Amino acid sequence: MAPTLVNVAVGVLLGLALLGAAFDRRSIAVVALAAALPDLDAVASLVVHGGTNALFHTLWIPGLAFVALYWDTCLRDRSWLGGRYGWYGIRVAWVSLAAYLVAGIGLDLFGTEGVNLLYPVHDQFYAVVGTFLLSSDEGVILTFVEGGEGVLPLTALGTTAEHHVATWVNPTPGTGFETGRGRRLHLVETGWQLIVVCAAAVALAVRGWEERDR
Repeated sequence: MAPTLVNVAVGVLLGLALLGAAFDRRSIAVVALAAALPDLDAVASLVVHGGTNALFHTLWIPGLAFVALYWDTCLRDRSWLGGRYGWYGIRVAWVSLAAYLVAGIGLDLFGTEGVNLLYPVHDQFYAVVGTFLLSSDEGVILTFVEGGEGVLPLTALGTTAEHHVATWVNPTPGTGFETGRGRRLHLVETGWQLIVVCAAAVALAVRGWEERDR
């Protein structure tokens, strides 16, 4: 599970790339929040066993949001969202949905702890794990498509009853509200994550500076 700060950083980068003329402090804050929202299921896991990377990482949430947004903004004669917030609100909504799906869920799907993609309809954690390389002896090696015990290229990791995703909120299965447990809040875990966070911060600062000078 990627640290929430990294999810937010990727969400910010998506926002900078996709918001266009809708970029301002409020819109980028909404997009960053959307990227962080899936990780709130770690808090919910205090009362729902195995809820981390399941409750808010399920594809049902962005899927239903997509259907609602598409119906309102593309199929209706008069969009409720457009009527209330104009083109600005529509753009921010779509970019926020992309941040939720890509930065919030997708980033954790490619981690070793995986996500419960179809929870609660289908209770199974999946992860995409593999490598892509060119070998002088073996040519192209792409192990992502090999998968594992699951739906290719997804590797099955277990159900909410079997698979625990450790967080600072709930470090061990059943920790709950117990005191006296060691808890660690990881801001970044690897060098590449630090680079992503720094890149997002610098890009956001530069974009903000450019907007002030216009």
